[in-house]
Amino acid sequence: VQLVESGGGLVQPGGSLRVSCAASGFTFSSYYMNWVRQAPGKGLEWVSCISSNADSTYNADSVKDRFTTSTDNAKNTVYLQMNSLKPEDTAVYYCIAITTPNDYWGQGTQVTVSS
Repeated sequence: VQLVESGGGLVQPGGSLRVSCAASGFTFSSYYMNWVRQAPGKGLEWVSCISSNADSTYNADSVKDRFTTSTDNAKNTVYLQMNSLKPEDTAVYYCIAITTPNDYWGQGTQVTVSS
């Protein structure tokens, strides 16, 4: 099982960035895909989730109307599109595949929002 995030980087406030998470080694379409983040010196914060059949998405209030999660089952990949980025969005972003009782984590990708 492997989850590999990519697409992080440095972006100015108000800018956009898309991070990706490529999955392998499990039945991607059977798992809820989640994004969580960890800001410097803080705990983990759940950000977004997409259902296994991709018909429902859920977002934390802190990113609502700015972040969108989507999947491409043909590529076994989940995306997090981040718009109107703020300095407080600076964090390491992790994707997590969950279906009880299993959960799989990626290694994370750094997103830094700064001028």
